[in-house]
Amino acid sequence: MVDQQDPGFDVSRGTVDPDEARRAAIIESLPAVDDSTPLAAQLAADARRRIDLSGRRFPRPTHTRVVTVANQKGGVGKTTTTVNLAAALAQAGLNVLVIDNDPQGNTSTALGVDHRAGTPSIYEVLVEDEDLVNVVQQSTRVPRLLCAPATIDLSGAEIELVSLVARENRLRNAVSAYLEGRAAAGQDRLDYVFIDCPPSLGLLTVNAFVAAQEVLIPIQCEYYALEGLSQLLKNVQLIKNHLNPALHVSTILLTMYDARTNLAQQVAAEVREHFPAQTLRTTVPRSVRISEAPSYGQTVMTYDPGSTGALSYLAAARELAERATVTAPAPDATQPSPTASAAPTATGVGARGADHAGPGQPGANDAEGTSLTAGAPVTAGGPERTSPNEEI
Repeated sequence: MVDQQDPGFDVSRGTVDPDEARRAAIIESLPAVDDSTPLAAQLAADARRRIDLSGRRFPRPTHTRVVTVANQKGGVGKTTTTVNLAAALAQAGLNVLVIDNDPQGNTSTALGVDHRAGTPSIYEVLVEDEDLVNVVQQSTRVPRLLCAPATIDLSGAEIELVSLVARENRLRNAVSAYLEGRAAAGQDRLDYVFIDCPPSLGLLTVNAFVAAQEVLIPIQCEYYALEGLSQLLKNVQLIKNHLNPALHVSTILLTMYDARTNLAQQVAAEVREHFPAQTLRTTVPRSVRISEAPSYGQTVMTYDPGSTGALSYLAAARELAERATVTAPAPDATQPSPTASAAPTATGVGARGADHAGPGQPGANDAEGTSLTAGAPVTAGGPERTSPNEEI
């Protein structure tokens, strides 16, 4: 008789998956470690995650998912998130294209593709109507990963696009033509298209919003990262209303998370409070390995696949892939809540001194400093919600 409580039990087939059962048995055999030794606890968590994710194939979406990675705040991990999620999905057997829409070209560097001046790039696609197929390069490290690079020429595209016809739709038209061309040529369908954006809300970012169905927002777990979130969501709503009705915020990823600080925990809690359906369970910690990888023309997925940062991005990629199999649409994060503003703001965080306040200390339980949301009802536990599944 099949034990349905077995960790390897496949509900859809009514059988025990041998691979899942093997993974579960290995994880169960690991010694238990408590939080009294943080380093040992981290090593044990990494070991469990490595066993669970190593060699796993992720499910394919039913259609090509076009995802724009955006946040006008600089330094929150947009490029790092784009390249590492893309590499993780490609390593798990999916076909992925990354479009570097940032004049800095850091995405192209991390994926090891040529982006010197004069290289056919996304600039020619946007300004000179070049076909995307003539620009796309194969990543040198990951077989299923493609990249449309950016060169320094893209820095002038914002000005040049102003006078062009249908300036907001140029990237969407190029991506659609590329996908149709692959289908007509009998090539395997792309599963994901990621568009990396510059840290601004100009025409390059608008083009990325119009070209995508989904927006992925990396949020650094610090004070300033929350300040621009409200404006970003307003811009997404404007694009949705006037240019791209299908656009929605599908995913929020917390980056540079440091569990040792109260501030990071508070920011994470507030984001999860306001965007419970969109925020991934996985958080990406600060990691030297993640920062080192681009200097070798690699993502952390190939530079140090066993590191904490690589395992975090692999877990985030798995969550992202598994969400594609859910038939129910995610709540629209661009719609304002009836009891809260469009996004949590940073009001009160600095005044609390969250990194230093503990129980019984000034600021630790101040109701006035607990809410990050201006205009929301405030209690000692944070902004009041009308229901556990309140739509944002």
